[in-house]
Amino acid sequence: MTDIDTTIDIDRLRKLFLFERLTDEQLTKLANSGKVRTYAQDEDIVRQGDPAECFAVLIEGEIQMISETVSAGTVAMPRTSQPGVYGGATSAYLGDRAPQTYQHTLRATAPSRIFILPARKFGDIVAEWFPMGVHLLDGLLSGGRMQREIIDRRQRLTALGTITAGLTHELNNPAAAAVRAVSELRSLIKTSRLQLAQLAQAGIPPEKLRTLIEAQEACTSNLGRLPQRSPLEISDAEDELGEALEEIGVEDAWELAPALVNAGFSGKELEKIRGKVGEEHTPAALQWLAEAIEISQMLDEVTEATERITTLIRSAKQYSQMDRAPFQTVDVHDLLDSTLAIFRGKIPPGISVVTDYDRTLPDIPCYAGELNQVWTNLIHNALDAMGGEGRLTVRTAHDEDEAIVEIGDTGPGVPETIRDRIFEPFFTTKTVGEGTGLGLDISYRIVAGRHGGEIKVRSVPGETWFEVRLPLREPTAVPEPVA
Repeated sequence: MTDIDTTIDIDRLRKLFLFERLTDEQLTKLANSGKVRTYAQDEDIVRQGDPAECFAVLIEGEIQMISETVSAGTVAMPRTSQPGVYGGATSAYLGDRAPQTYQHTLRATAPSRIFILPARKFGDIVAEWFPMGVHLLDGLLSGGRMQREIIDRRQRLTALGTITAGLTHELNNPAAAAVRAVSELRSLIKTSRLQLAQLAQAGIPPEKLRTLIEAQEACTSNLGRLPQRSPLEISDAEDELGEALEEIGVEDAWELAPALVNAGFSGKELEKIRGKVGEEHTPAALQWLAEAIEISQMLDEVTEATERITTLIRSAKQYSQMDRAPFQTVDVHDLLDSTLAIFRGKIPPGISVVTDYDRTLPDIPCYAGELNQVWTNLIHNALDAMGGEGRLTVRTAHDEDEAIVEIGDTGPGVPETIRDRIFEPFFTTKTVGEGTGLGLDISYRIVAGRHGGEIKVRSVPGETWFEVRLPLREPTAVPEPVA
């Protein structure tokens, strides 16, 4: 800054389009309230992040408005030399509701003279001269902000409802399997007790009963561990064992054979049982053995179903970050897996899911629950884009001090004509009623605003990738939460 003028001629102010309709009295008050400063080339008039103390109007020279964003770096508006263009504390008339720091940098790109008006005086003058305009602008800003928050919340509730429906569907399958297995277990256990009682009544010696129980333990331990066999091989083994059981007088031989074959029981094991428990006890022993094997199979089904339920609940807790601190250091793969688990019931059969994780990626400091919302938005958009058929790919990578998460789909792609607009609030390619246009805007604000990261897209027909970069270092200051 090379010079400061304390006065300005009102005729000079009147030539500026911003003040052209003001009266002489108003122009005089403006001139007395502000001052003119001369700025050298490449000198900042106001700096983004500094206290918003001044309203600046170009008198002569050239200026440029610059915005520092996390994802896109430095975003510079075209230079302008039009007298009357302005910047700085442009919302000072809102008082305490106005931003308290400059939202941009205003830089002189040539030697320039700038009319500087203190923000408080500017706000008082606008409120005094244009009270109706202030109310309208205040209402417009507040109403727009409120509308955005309402739509934002509604979109979150809609997404939550969709995810809840998918989770409920996923929980229903293992829960129904467990209920069915328990119901069959009751009947099998009752029958098994009666058969064991019948063997005791028939006078089976204790040592032979012990041999039978050992055979049952050996058979149940084989469940799920036998070499893979074709359906034809299994059918032949059941036929062969069914005939052998029928020959020695076992009732319902053909119904018992499948359970015994599934546990690796064959004609060889049948001869062992006949030799150890005796011919007179063999039919009842084999019936009890088949029932015991089925009981073990049912227990395995119940275990598998309950483990699936536990896994889903764990994924839901991981997704919602229930009972966890908002800001924490986590494995991003856990967040991605929990989100995919929540979506499992909503992924059409025609879409395959591929994960390609770089397990050397260290834990990242983040707001885990908010990042899950980002993954939800990106995965949901990818599934919508593919229309029921394609491949969803989730992969991670490590780039120096950044974690990289990429979510790709094989849909038609994002047209180049709209690629620069997809992160704008309310911009959507979906038909009316199918989207609010806030998903990517929210994702951008979470990644860039809350985490100091970057989100971008690259797309060609048949291959679209959304790339999220997150710093591996903790931020020095905690940003405001996304509305």
